[in-house]
Amino acid sequence: MRALVHDPSQPRGLRFADVPTPEPAPSQALVEVHAISLNFGEVAFLPELRRPGEVPGWDAAGVVVRAAADGSGPKEGARVATFAPSGAWAELRAVDTADIGAVPGSVDLGAASTVPVAGVTALRALRALGPVVGRRVLVTGASGGVGRYAVQLAHRAGAHVVAAVGSAARGEGLREIGADEVVVGLDGVKEPVFGVLENVGGAQLAQALSLVERGGSVQSIGMASREPSTIDFEQERRRAGNRRVEVFVVGRSFGADIAYLASLLGRGELDPQIGLRGGWERAEEAAQALLDRRVAGKAVLELRREGR
Repeated sequence: MRALVHDPSQPRGLRFADVPTPEPAPSQALVEVHAISLNFGEVAFLPELRRPGEVPGWDAAGVVVRAAADGSGPKEGARVATFAPSGAWAELRAVDTADIGAVPGSVDLGAASTVPVAGVTALRALRALGPVVGRRVLVTGASGGVGRYAVQLAHRAGAHVVAAVGSAARGEGLREIGADEVVVGLDGVKEPVFGVLENVGGAQLAQALSLVERGGSVQSIGMASREPSTIDFEQERRRAGNRRVEVFVVGRSFGADIAYLASLLGRGELDPQIGLRGGWERAEEAAQALLDRRVAGKAVLELRREGR
C-alpha cells in the first residue's frame, strides 16, 4: 500500500513509499483511510518521534474494511474517526477498537479527521479544569487546531472565554465561534482567570500562571513556541497560593469522546475549523504551513473521496 514515511533526507522529513499492509491484532479493526489531519506537534517533532521509514500520523477518518476479530468495535462498512500513536498517513491502518469513534452519515470524513487529537485534547483538558460555568477561561494558542476546539467547547460549557493569539490576523473568526475576548499576547488580559488551556509553552506558560486566581489551574497542553518554560515559584508564592500547573496528558481510549464530538459536528453544534484542505500529495506544503503559522485551525489532507 502507499504511505507517507519519515525520511530525514527530505526537506520536511516525508516521502511517499510502498509499505506492507498492516495486519490487525484481534482487538483492532482495519480502516481504509479517506482523510487525515495534521497536528503541529507531530510535524514539529517528527525527527524525535519517528524512525526513518516509519509511517507517522495520529488522526485518520475512513471506513472499516475488516472488523476486529474479537468482535469489539464497529462492523465492516462503518464510517469512523480513529486515533493511534502512528500509522495514520497510509491507505490502510490497523487501530485498537477502543480508539475508534463512529461518524454520523451527515459528517464529512475530512471534518471527522480533525476530531481525535485536537478535539479530544481540548475536551479532556477542559474537563481537567473542573466546572467552568460562569468562570473566566483563558485559551492560549487559540488560533490552532486544539485552540479553536477549546474555545468552542469552553463557550459551550458556559465559560467566559478569553482567546489569546500571536497576532490580530490569527484571531480572526474566534469571536464567531465563542470567544468573549480576543487578545494578542497576554498583556491585554486585565482580570484573573479560573483556568488556562495553555498550548504555547515557553515564557507564556509562566505569564499564564500569574493570571490564575486562587483555586484555579493551568493545563499545560503543548509547546507551540518550541521553547522551554521557566517559572519563578518564589514570586508565585508571594502572589497567591493554591494554584496549579498540571502537565496535561490526553491518555487513551479515545473512542467514546471521538463519537461524542463527531455527533456535535453532525448536529452543527461544533465547527472543525479547517484552514487548509487538499490531496495528500500536499503533505509537505501543509506541514510547512503549520510550522509557519499560516493555518488557522486544522490542516486536512484527503486520500480518497467517498464513493470513489
